[in-house]
Amino acid sequence: MRIVFLLFVGLGGAAVLISLGVWQVQRLAWKEGVLAEIEASISAAPVEVPAASDEADRYLSVLADGVLGEDELHVLASAKQFGAGYRVIRAFDLGDRRVMVDLGMVRPEGKGAERPGGEMRILGNLHWPDEVDSFTPENDVAGNIWFAREVDVMAEALGTEPILIVARETSPPVPGVFAFPVDTSGIPNDHLGYAATWLGLAAVWLSMAGLFLYRSRRKTA
Repeated sequence: MRIVFLLFVGLGGAAVLISLGVWQVQRLAWKEGVLAEIEASISAAPVEVPAASDEADRYLSVLADGVLGEDELHVLASAKQFGAGYRVIRAFDLGDRRVMVDLGMVRPEGKGAERPGGEMRILGNLHWPDEVDSFTPENDVAGNIWFAREVDVMAEALGTEPILIVARETSPPVPGVFAFPVDTSGIPNDHLGYAATWLGLAAVWLSMAGLFLYRSRRKTA
C-alpha cells in the first residue's frame, strides 16, 4: 500500500509539474509570435498619423511633417549604454491638430539647454507607454520633472491630443538629443526560464520519489 501511495504521489506530482512546463513552452511560442508582430509593425512602411488614433494603433509606424513647439516636458528615465537622463516631450503641430513627440533623451546636464523648435519631419511610432505603478512618485510639475510618460496627463499639460509619437529620426536633428525609439526590449519574455524551472522541479520530484520508493522497498524486503 505504501508503494502504491508513493507511486501515486510521485507520478501525479511530476505530471502536474511537467504540464506546467509544457504550458510555459506554449506560452513562449505565443509570446514570440506577439513580439514578431510588434517588431513587424515597428519597422513597417510609415503612414500618416490616423485621424482617430487610440491604443489600438500602438507601435504604428508614422511619418509626420509639422511644427515643433518650444515648451517641453522632461521625463526622468534610464537606458542601457546611456545611463540616467530625461526624455524630451514636446507638442507637434500637424496643421489641423496637435499631437506630442518624444524626441529622445538628454543627459542631466542638458536638461535646461535651449533647443530649437520650428518645422520638422518626424519618423517614429505611436506609443502609449504603461509606466505608472503604485511606486511611481507624483510628478514635480514645478520643477518640470516627470516620472512616467502618462499620455493623457502630458497631453493636458501641452494642450494636445493624447497621441505620442516616439521619434526614430528627426529632420533636422535636435542638438544634444539622442533618439530612443520604440522596441521590444522592455517587453518581458520569461517563459523559457519558467519552463526550465517547472521541468527541473519535475526531474527533482521524480528523483526524490524514486529514492523514497527504493528505500521503502528495501525496508519491506
